[in-house]
Amino acid sequence: MSYGQGGPQSQWDPWKPNSQQPWTSDGDGQSPDWAALADASEARHKRRKVLFIIGGAVATVAIGAAVAMSVVSANKDNNASGQPSNLPASASLPSDSAPAPSFEPTSAPPPLDPKDFIASAKKDTAPLSAETLFPGTQLTMGENVYKKGPTADTTNCASAAGNTLPKVLTANGCTRLLRVSYTKDNVAVTVGVAVFDTEAKALKAKGEADKKSIVKSLTGKGVKAFCDAAVCRSTTNTLGRYAYFTIAGFTDGKNVTTKDTKVFRTGDDLAEFTFRQIRRRGEAQASAAANQ
Repeated sequence: MSYGQGGPQSQWDPWKPNSQQPWTSDGDGQSPDWAALADASEARHKRRKVLFIIGGAVATVAIGAAVAMSVVSANKDNNASGQPSNLPASASLPSDSAPAPSFEPTSAPPPLDPKDFIASAKKDTAPLSAETLFPGTQLTMGENVYKKGPTADTTNCASAAGNTLPKVLTANGCTRLLRVSYTKDNVAVTVGVAVFDTEAKALKAKGEADKKSIVKSLTGKGVKAFCDAAVCRSTTNTLGRYAYFTIAGFTDGKNVTTKDTKVFRTGDDLAEFTFRQIRRRGEAQASAAANQ
């Protein structure tokens, strides 16, 4: 038989507030069940942790849904995303078979040819004189420096030519003959530039000239007489409407031989310089015409 208070024993529930804590009655005194208390505390802690995790997941889902709703709402207000509302009807869209626009090819005009400006008197209109073709007081070609002497300009071409050349110049309509002389040491050279109306006439004059077709040497202004009776070396060439001639020899009257390289070099240097000057004349006129 047991003795105590009447009524059912109260059941302790760790999750129920105000429930009776079970006690053990070993011996005369009563002491709490510490193991049970620890288990109950751990159970409460785990339950709170589970509820916290579940609550966080629910909050995350709610926030994600709110963001998704905001994006959808923004898409509905922006005609540039989703399904634009300002596109034309399908019938008015351009067909894939429509021809692509074509454009005429464009290119820079071809550069003007300097030779065209020295090929005929009609285009070769720049001022012309012995001084414009042979400027300055001396000429440097490589290591050689030539001192400039007298110049001459005449419309009577035959008067400044010798042997067979006067006839050639007259027959082909020479209009002017420009001359200049240069010296270096005891060698002198005269360059003669014959002017024609067309390139064809200049080429014809060159073809008709022979070994005896020479320009007369030009003396004075410090240049002694040369090539009056002695054997000298001469050259003939053309560029555009110009035929140019050189005659080179010794100022002491000595005959020129094939071994006299100084004379050959002097004549070649002056012929090369004359070619460059005529070409530059064409280049200058072509450049001026291109800039107009």
